[in-house]
Amino acid sequence: MKFFSSQLTQIISSRDARYNIKRLARFLAFLFVIISAYTVIFHYIMEYEGQQFSWITGFYWTLTVMTTLGFGDITFTSDLGRAFSVIVLLSGMVSLLILLPFTFIQFFYAPWLEAQSKARAPRQLPEDTRDHIIITHFNPISRALMEKLEQYHYEYVLLEGDLGQALEYHDQGYHVVYGELDDPETYRNLRIGQAAMVVTLGSDMVNSNVSNTVREMDEDVTIVATANSADSIDLLKLAGCSHVIRMGEMMGRSLSRRTIGQDSRVHVLGRFDRLVIAEAMAYQTPLVGKTLKESQLREKMGINLVGIWERGQFIKPHPDLAIKNESVLIMAGSTDQLRSYDEFMAIYRVSDEPVIIVGAGRVGRGIAEAFDERGLDYRIIDKDPARMKEDERYILGSAEDFSVLKKAGIEQAPCILVTTHDDDMNIYLTIYARKLRPNIQIISRSTLQRNVSTLHRAGADFVLSYATMGANAIFNILERNDIVIIAEGLNVFTVKTPARLVGKTLIDSQVRQKTGCNVLSIRENDQQIVNPEPGFRISEESELVLIGTNEDEMRFMDEFRE
Repeated sequence: MKFFSSQLTQIISSRDARYNIKRLARFLAFLFVIISAYTVIFHYIMEYEGQQFSWITGFYWTLTVMTTLGFGDITFTSDLGRAFSVIVLLSGMVSLLILLPFTFIQFFYAPWLEAQSKARAPRQLPEDTRDHIIITHFNPISRALMEKLEQYHYEYVLLEGDLGQALEYHDQGYHVVYGELDDPETYRNLRIGQAAMVVTLGSDMVNSNVSNTVREMDEDVTIVATANSADSIDLLKLAGCSHVIRMGEMMGRSLSRRTIGQDSRVHVLGRFDRLVIAEAMAYQTPLVGKTLKESQLREKMGINLVGIWERGQFIKPHPDLAIKNESVLIMAGSTDQLRSYDEFMAIYRVSDEPVIIVGAGRVGRGIAEAFDERGLDYRIIDKDPARMKEDERYILGSAEDFSVLKKAGIEQAPCILVTTHDDDMNIYLTIYARKLRPNIQIISRSTLQRNVSTLHRAGADFVLSYATMGANAIFNILERNDIVIIAEGLNVFTVKTPARLVGKTLIDSQVRQKTGCNVLSIRENDQQIVNPEPGFRISEESELVLIGTNEDEMRFMDEFRE
């Protein structure tokens, strides 16, 4: 009952709805007049025929004829009466069976449905809403970001300018508000003055419009935008953006760091102050064939081996875990500790051959720029002549053509990076490359998160999704720290020490046993203890740096966060 009353209140609060209700009321009044007139005429004709009926009976006869029920219990005997019956019947068909349903649907039922739709996708947030994140545009990045925000219990709202799309996203379980992206009133209704961040993920032109509109409403709110073109970065910042993210360049540089087929040195994945997260290839080094216990990396160099990555599978460390040729070692330590590893492994160079990049789009060019900075050789393949440069390293053709791959050096290349924006094509090329070279390192980009596991099954050694990369980059800005993606679904993250862990040693806390996460370092009193010993006692004002899968991270939050 309360729901119906609230819906009715919402309907009659609209000016158009009130006008339609008045029109419906006039039509019903017109029907009542007609029915009353027919009832009176019925009595006169019946008296003319010598029949006597009550007024209730006359009203009853009029309704049964107009609605075409026609029970036949009351009939006229004269031609005048029968002609009147025909007139009542035809007028009833038009007014009750055609006009009344149409009028009811148009003036009452349709506004009621619209009111229900607007209740599912409202135009404003409650006045007490604060510290929320406003997200424009629904795409793989925003979907991954919303899932991450829910995981960390942040309140968010998705702004959608199309009511049908807004309702669809609401039915999928997202918190949606309906409104125009370039209307200042929209952001006023979204309590922009109390928001923590605005994230706009449209085209460069739309993002600049959104940023300019938001900045007019609030000078302090953090605005994060994505940019497709390098030329748009300055324009977006002039429009009011606090942070501009070039996803293609970021993805390219991240994938380039995973290209470890040319040497056995450590390759840095991310830094947390003194803590460095890195990986190194075990291929043709003295570590191959040894167990983690036998490698003595922690005893000799102080390095914490946090796991091994093998063909799309992350294996958590245990003393008897064997290191294979295809193993990629994930390490955590200080710069000096990792430098010691480099000094020991520098002589084991794997290959001088150029790596292959498939796709000269934004991601592929980002990889090429990163290789140029590192002095690494590469060959980049693309079938679009507009993307070709006057450079012998650029090869025009399709990577599906073996002659093109052969020209790029597929028979000797230590690694191939598949970077097209088409996941189906990436899967196909991954299978093709694995068939041609069973031992080649294959790195692939995935646009959608759901295709990551498919690419691993196809033979990719490492896959990173566009959506995850973007969501984590934005979340880092919100949290003002770093989340390093070791691989899809495997992250290094920081948390303030939960109250339940204060005063406990690492071994007593059982973080690893309960959640699967490993503590890599502890920040305490402006100092960072890298790879702390099991007996280290956790203080109240400290901060933990941990590594774990998405599931491990969620278990940690559920187990220790209040």
